[in-house]
Amino acid sequence: MRNRTFLLGLLSFFFLFGSQKAWSQSALTNVKITSPSRSIAFSDIYVAVDRGFFREEKLEVELVQARPDLAMAGLIAGEVDADSAAGAAATASQRGMPIKIVAVTLYRPLFWLVTKPEYKSVAELKGTTLGITSLNGIQHRTASHLLRRSGLDPGKDVTSIVIGGAPSLLSALNSGSIQVTALSPPTIIVARDKFKMRIWGEPPKDVVALQSGFSVSEKQLAEKRDVVRRILRARAKAHKYFLENEKGTTETLAKFMKLEPATIVESYRLARFGFTKDGTLIDKDAEEFLREDAKILGLSSPAPISKVFDFSVQREANKELGIN
Repeated sequence: MRNRTFLLGLLSFFFLFGSQKAWSQSALTNVKITSPSRSIAFSDIYVAVDRGFFREEKLEVELVQARPDLAMAGLIAGEVDADSAAGAAATASQRGMPIKIVAVTLYRPLFWLVTKPEYKSVAELKGTTLGITSLNGIQHRTASHLLRRSGLDPGKDVTSIVIGGAPSLLSALNSGSIQVTALSPPTIIVARDKFKMRIWGEPPKDVVALQSGFSVSEKQLAEKRDVVRRILRARAKAHKYFLENEKGTTETLAKFMKLEPATIVESYRLARFGFTKDGTLIDKDAEEFLREDAKILGLSSPAPISKVFDFSVQREANKELGIN
């Protein structure tokens, strides 16, 4: 009888434990988050996944790499819950798509001009070919700014051709099909150390360039505000960790980006200046970005801030977490 009682108790334990585990897993909300590439710009996503911050918010996250135009279409169709390419989201919103930027992570352009070693000055680049990721994208705009700052007219003195993402740009530069491009960490470190490329200047620290954050559809924000809030709580925890814990962050980034720790540490230190503190923008910076974006898009006037940005949920999450 004693053995039978023990066996029943043991079975009850496994039943209850298994049921609790199954309930815990079923309680997780599945969300799909898109980003255009693997980059330090999206560090908050990697940290939130690796350090369990999404799970703390009862979220099971699927990360999908997708071109910005496809990601925006996915947001509208309800196939994507959030996208991390904030610049593309701002452009889509200014063009009339029902998309809101709910958080901004990286708001300064992290790009340096990169050339083959035979070029001894930026002035020597006159008449060469500039490789870009996309026409009038943040990378192209920053490259143009850096060329202009060095005395060249990017519209006349260089020929711009669309190549693709950072690996394609570096390959094209190495092969000689382009002579100059703009790259960000960690690719600039790989370009310098492995391919002996020359790095020029510093990124403009007074320019607002939305590289990463979170955007959602207006429908998602209205109908699934709690899911958005939980995504932004996880983002805020991860970004706080990013700003305060260099060692843990660089270990996570090395894992996700499959690069040597030393390369990631240097990338982290080069990039840190460009990140927001609390995931929001002040009105002045938001207006500046929308004004410049509208010029490039050929709009008669920029959209109002409220059309493109809604930081109310991020501010709620920050308040709940004690983040100022």
